[in-house]
Amino acid sequence: MRNIILCVEEEFEKQRVDKFLSTCLPEYSRSFLQKNIEQGNVTISSKPVKSSYKLTEGEEVVIVVPDSQIPDIEPENIPLDILYEDEDVIVINKPKQMVVHPAAGNYTKTLVNALLYYCKDSLSGINGVLRPGIVHRIDKDTTGSIIVCKNDNAHRKLAEQFAVHSIKRSYLALCYGYFNEKEGVVDAPIGRDPKDRMKMAVNYSNGKRAVTHYTVLEQYEKVALVQCRLETGRTHQIRVHMTSIRHPLLGDEIYKTGFNTAAKLQGQCLHAYELGFIHPTTGEEVMVKAPVPDYFQNIVENEKKL
Repeated sequence: MRNIILCVEEEFEKQRVDKFLSTCLPEYSRSFLQKNIEQGNVTISSKPVKSSYKLTEGEEVVIVVPDSQIPDIEPENIPLDILYEDEDVIVINKPKQMVVHPAAGNYTKTLVNALLYYCKDSLSGINGVLRPGIVHRIDKDTTGSIIVCKNDNAHRKLAEQFAVHSIKRSYLALCYGYFNEKEGVVDAPIGRDPKDRMKMAVNYSNGKRAVTHYTVLEQYEKVALVQCRLETGRTHQIRVHMTSIRHPLLGDEIYKTGFNTAAKLQGQCLHAYELGFIHPTTGEEVMVKAPVPDYFQNIVENEKKL
């Protein structure tokens, strides 16, 4: 038997614990998770909870599962583009189409597989064996900075910074259309799309507060280079927010809403450019910038020629 400990982030505030577990542990079936809840194997503050229990941000959910239920995650010698590293944290420049952590049907070639090879046993264990060191995520097709924790102390302190939104994160995005205003703020709650539960959407009924600040850096004929700063960190926040103001991201097949992409871009043009945090040991601010990837820069150069 082993324990998986999951920290409840703000986006899961007031969500039922059974739905939370299904989202965070897709490698397990819903029936398996429900059975563990019924057997008292899911606890918060050492007390068993029911499936209908509503979560509070900052709580730690502990689920006890048999060892055999979790496949062995093998270290893989996958090159890592390291932007910053010390004894507590490592910041990786994640390439396009790399999944952050293993899940059902996808247990190889993830960032975690690469980290297990590079860091060996030096990764925090708070998020379980499938997410060692992982304190936040970026989408498979989003490139750029992601921070990984090497020990539990660093993980807890970084998780606290993410919870109170003190982490500084800015992204570069290529968006469709002409912007009438050079900068603006999208303040619209995000939740599950009631028409398609696999997608996120601006949802004023059941969404969580989400705020994105954007600045148009360059306006081209049909495309704009936009810098987006996250005040909150909802799932697909930039993609949903920019679509909501009729400026979806190039290559975003999920949220494009009628816009066509001339080239096959393998997902949205979104790059996690800047990541700033307070170091968990020194207390000093660390700011890391991820170089703009070639595919992104090539599109910009092509737009300049039009």
